Amino acid sequence: LVLELNQVIIPTYGTVPDQQNLHTPEWADFDDKPDSLFFSDGQRRIDFVLVYEDESKKITHKRSDRKKQKGKRQVYESGLINNGLQLEATRSVLDEKLIFVKVHAPWEVLCTYAEVMHIKLPLQPSDLKTQDSAFNWFSRLFRVDENIIKPEQEFFTAPFQKEHLSNFYIQDKDTFFNPATRSRIVHFILSRVEYTTKNNVKKFGINKLLDTGTYKAAFPLHDSSFRHLSTDSDCPSERYLLYREWAHPKNIFKLQPLDFIRKYYGEKIGIYFAWLGFYTNMLIVAAVVGVGCFLYGCLTKDNCTWSQEVCDPNIGGNIIMCPQCDKVCTYWNLTITCESSKKLCIFDSFGTLVFAVFMGIWVTLFLEFWKRRQAELEYEWDTVEYLEQEEQVRPEYEARCSHVVMNEITQQEEHVPYTACGKCIRMTFCTSAVFFWILLIIASVIGIIVYRLSVFLVFSAKLPKHINGTEAIRKYLTPQTATSVTASLISFIVIMVLNVIYEKVAILITDFELPRTQTDYENSLTTKMFLFQFVNYYSSCFYIAFFKGKFVGHPGNPVYWLGKYRNEECDPGGCLLELTTQLAIIVGGKAIWNNIQEVLLPWVKNLIGRYCAAARSEKVVPRWEQDYHLQPIGKLGLFYEYLEMVIQFGFVTLFVASFPLAPLLALINNTLEIRLDAWKLTTQFRRMVPQKAQDIGAWQPIMQGIAILAVVTNAMIIAFTSDMIPRLVYYWSFSVPPYGSHSSHTMKGYINSTLSVFNISDFKNASKPFSPWFGNQTTCRQVYRDLRYPPGHQHQYEHNIYYWHVIAAKLAFIIVMEHVIYFVKFIISYVIPDVSQKTKSKVKREKYLTQKLLHENDLKVVKKTIGKIADKIIKGVDSTFGPKAE
Repeated sequence: LVLELNQVIIPTYGTVPDQQNLHTPEWADFDDKPDSLFFSDGQRRIDFVLVYEDESKKITHKRSDRKKQKGKRQVYESGLINNGLQLEATRSVLDEKLIFVKVHAPWEVLCTYAEVMHIKLPLQPSDLKTQDSAFNWFSRLFRVDENIIKPEQEFFTAPFQKEHLSNFYIQDKDTFFNPATRSRIVHFILSRVEYTTKNNVKKFGINKLLDTGTYKAAFPLHDSSFRHLSTDSDCPSERYLLYREWAHPKNIFKLQPLDFIRKYYGEKIGIYFAWLGFYTNMLIVAAVVGVGCFLYGCLTKDNCTWSQEVCDPNIGGNIIMCPQCDKVCTYWNLTITCESSKKLCIFDSFGTLVFAVFMGIWVTLFLEFWKRRQAELEYEWDTVEYLEQEEQVRPEYEARCSHVVMNEITQQEEHVPYTACGKCIRMTFCTSAVFFWILLIIASVIGIIVYRLSVFLVFSAKLPKHINGTEAIRKYLTPQTATSVTASLISFIVIMVLNVIYEKVAILITDFELPRTQTDYENSLTTKMFLFQFVNYYSSCFYIAFFKGKFVGHPGNPVYWLGKYRNEECDPGGCLLELTTQLAIIVGGKAIWNNIQEVLLPWVKNLIGRYCAAARSEKVVPRWEQDYHLQPIGKLGLFYEYLEMVIQFGFVTLFVASFPLAPLLALINNTLEIRLDAWKLTTQFRRMVPQKAQDIGAWQPIMQGIAILAVVTNAMIIAFTSDMIPRLVYYWSFSVPPYGSHSSHTMKGYINSTLSVFNISDFKNASKPFSPWFGNQTTCRQVYRDLRYPPGHQHQYEHNIYYWHVIAAKLAFIIVMEHVIYFVKFIISYVIPDVSQKTKSKVKREKYLTQKLLHENDLKVVKKTIGKIADKIIKGVDSTFGPKAE
């Protein structure tokens, strides 16, 4: 067998065959076996399928174009055959224009390319003893039945080498390479075979042929229908089992069969679902604490003294507030904010502070425990040394390697696609393009702010102007609320439109950047997309949380935006409720939009396809044709699933102080998301090419950055957006002498002491309201947290001593909260190692046994060889020095 393999060397790897000696695929008719995964001979397994339209049946394209496409395809298929693959073509059952080219990789080709790709394969069954967890009995209640999906046998593995073939655990040549590995190897070949040379530039790879329409599709086959078991006894029906035990809604509270998912779809999809499941499980703790804090706010809202004062007709009913815009706005009664103040008591309570501190610690625990879990999966799924050994250079990178440079490490010449100067120019261009689009988003945010300022005047003029706060419409629909809701909707629409445009731009920029490996490509694209999405999704939330209502001046001297629009003030109930509204609209709208894009659209497309084929339903359709009519997964694979979850992770952590129910909503969403993604993959999409992945890539450092930023944002939300610090300062300092008149610490009188007084005679003509004043009162009160000296004081309308106490308390709070949480995060990170001792021992044990096994076998071969040579030498010596025959 070794001699047989040594003869199979592929000298034509990546070369264009002679045009006059083209090899063509075999032709075969469909054998009416709809679930068969084999060629017509029933022996050779189908590892990949290529689909194209027969040029002789086309009538829409020019004849010259059809001839070019046919020539490229013939050269390409001949190249595949020269590289050892076997092809069989079959005409479509439902559409005579379609041709399906089935690809099979023989044993010799699989062995050759397994060595080229450094694929790890089994050496011998693992002898490591596994200890059951203390919670194993509990988790068993939620696991998939082991009688249905049997646990995968564990092996010691090593990168495949043909010369050590006898050392590998080969019980059956047909099953040694599983279907996922076979598909990976075939796709590797498909991506590197050339089909033409134009202007001394080689054109190669299935991706470019798909882009130009030479082929309509290229995909590995599902092994069965998801609705029923395969009728072919040689097919394992793993797709059916995945649908029934993983994707079906009845399994919504079951643990995922991760090893089985990895076996069928590959490590890249397996690691995504492992991460999503782990994140969802960790959200359970955060959701429980968040609900507890929310219930605490609900139970204590009736004891909220400052809210009672707002709603009290003898206190809030007698306080007349100054207009919030120039001329068209009118005076208003403080009791209008009664309902919003009650809601604010729920979210702006002591429980919110506790929850914000808890979430700062929770996010650290989540990331640290995920690192440990990821390390376990790296060992179990043989990806520990994947990046160093197995990942191949992208074919697009290889094609551009025209410059020769000296490698500093190996001191050998190597080919690269650009010089150091060229690389610098590319990076400069790419960085500039990304910053340009980020500035474009910021410009759109500024545009929405201008919309807020201008439309607020319109709503102020149109909505009821009566000072009586008993009117229902005035009570619930203030100009600020109407402006906030419409601006949030417009912001959401702008976000979605810019997302669609920037996606294409980011791909073009990354393609121009020309990363070396697929991991580098995805990490670069991930960074670009997330920077854009971060600004796109979070900019309006940052504006409301930290800028809106903070720089408004006072009624006699307001601050103007762009010299024309009076700066925007918060809703009478405060900016915290407005931030919650913004989050609800963006997160809710984003979830609906994503579900429409990810689930509903593929389902509708497949439904239309099945409806169109209903007239021909009496025909038996082969497996490859059934899969062809499913939706393609897309070039970016699971990129958008990761992006959706990481953006959600940002909302859950960055602004959680404004909405403690966010983890609960995320938990509900993610519980459904796991099953929706599973349902989508198993029922609506073609099977993805299985790919290796060591970890979740660039998403890990992105989440770590979000975790660090979340501590700052939540501390600043509590300090600057909520009313907690001013209330605490009043309670401990200004409710009692020397500043207050109460004998003990209390919240009574808080509203009256924090609303500054303004004399209406000091209004400038540019901002003086049209509506006439009523009664004999000569003053109105300014907005919340505007702590100024009253008129008549020597420092009238300047910030008073209370204001400076509050500022000092806010800064001290931010510093203390940040340092305490960062210190706890540092301790947690230090105490919890990234790789558990158990996993370290397993890795060392496997390396030791693998090396021992390989070396011992080599030594046995050497000993046998040396022993034979020694015997020959001894025999030769004996014959030389022996007695001569008489």
